[in-house]
Amino acid sequence: MSRPDAVVVGAGPNGLAAAITLARAGRSVLVLEAEDSAGGGCRSEELTLPGFVHDVCAAIHPLGAASPAFADLPLADHGLEWVHPEAPAAHPLPDGSAAVLERSLDATAEALRRDAGAWRRVVGPLVRDWDGLTGSILGPMLRVPRHPVTMARFGLRAVLPARTLAARAFDGDAARGLFAGLAAHAILDLGKPLTASFGLTFAASGHAVGWPAARGGSQKVADALVSYLRSLGGGIETGRRVGSLADLPPARAVLFDLTPRQVAAIAGDRLHARARRRFGRFRYGPGSFKIDYALDGPVPWKAEECGRAGSVHVGGTLEEVVAAERDVAQGRHPERPFVLTSQPSRFDPTRAPVGKHTFWAYCHVPHGSTVDMTTAIEDQLERFAPGFRDLVLARHTMSPADLERHNANNVGGDVAGGSHGGLQLVARPRLAADPYRLPIEGLDAYLCSASTPPGAGVHGMCGWWAARSALERLEARR
Repeated sequence: MSRPDAVVVGAGPNGLAAAITLARAGRSVLVLEAEDSAGGGCRSEELTLPGFVHDVCAAIHPLGAASPAFADLPLADHGLEWVHPEAPAAHPLPDGSAAVLERSLDATAEALRRDAGAWRRVVGPLVRDWDGLTGSILGPMLRVPRHPVTMARFGLRAVLPARTLAARAFDGDAARGLFAGLAAHAILDLGKPLTASFGLTFAASGHAVGWPAARGGSQKVADALVSYLRSLGGGIETGRRVGSLADLPPARAVLFDLTPRQVAAIAGDRLHARARRRFGRFRYGPGSFKIDYALDGPVPWKAEECGRAGSVHVGGTLEEVVAAERDVAQGRHPERPFVLTSQPSRFDPTRAPVGKHTFWAYCHVPHGSTVDMTTAIEDQLERFAPGFRDLVLARHTMSPADLERHNANNVGGDVAGGSHGGLQLVARPRLAADPYRLPIEGLDAYLCSASTPPGAGVHGMCGWWAARSALERLEARR
């Protein structure tokens, strides 16, 4: 392209969603990706042994299935097939039982026994109002919600700490533990306000749309987005690292699928001083320590129902999960970490040779941690799946530094594009009516990464909103 209407820097799901939104509006778009392949947090590789396909970062995509940005794209025509496990998630408990988040709200509630009514009261209204809810939570918060009653009902509980809501709403360890595991996706101290919002959102999404994976690996999500973009006439160049504004080709608008730290480095003094100060204060969250396994068989969970779940949250009781995440938030490495796991080969046989399995596990650690958490993770797995270590054929570990080398947006191992704690849940990367617009002198620029609302997840909504903002100005100039 001699001069595209827009250049997008970064080919993660948000950058690709932004490019597609612009291309569908008739704009010429060029995407520049620093790495040799597109995908960002949606890449798959044979990390352990030949024939074992592992998701390097994201593996399960609850918000991908719920995303308005993806809903009307013909991604199935470009190779993407969502595969749903029998149950979205499970949470094993120390007594050998497990709480299971089923697709059915009623089935989940009934299995929770004395908390059946409470689960229906807390989660049921969100499932019924799911379409209205997603339209509000998957976008900028500083706007009048299209469904104010739905958001008000959600907000009454969402503002609470997850620990408080779980303890108040539920009586049994099963419901409390299940909710704690869902809320721990926030990567925050679960004693802090607003962390209940994550538990509520993930619980409701499991019932409303499920927690699918991409058949063949998360790379298929990125590949389908790239294929569709090219069918619209969009261009993409890999191996094109942008280190300064001088590296950008001429364009009417530039969108960055990067975090504030990288944008500040690229823009230099041309970034408005106030924004530069704000970006300097932008908080990155805890890191992650991740292990990918090639296994000789399925994980031998004590609670057999865990084998039906796409995700298994290994952490024990509410109190144990809260203690582990509090340790991380306070800069300590928990002895018994909360471990997020998935065994996609149980419901997607393309991931491993016949009779073998892939397994994915990670825990939260302090930002930039250099501690090897392999033993702590495997001790937790052995606690709930005795004999796990005997099945390991090979393992591949990734520290926070490894995660950042793989994807520069994972600053200090933070896979969420910045902390979701406190005001930064809504002020990403700064408090503004249009949080996507970047004040860069002489450049119509936008931020479209997970550092903008609605935040982390493979949903493309950050790119979708940023592209809509860019389109408004492009149309106005026309």
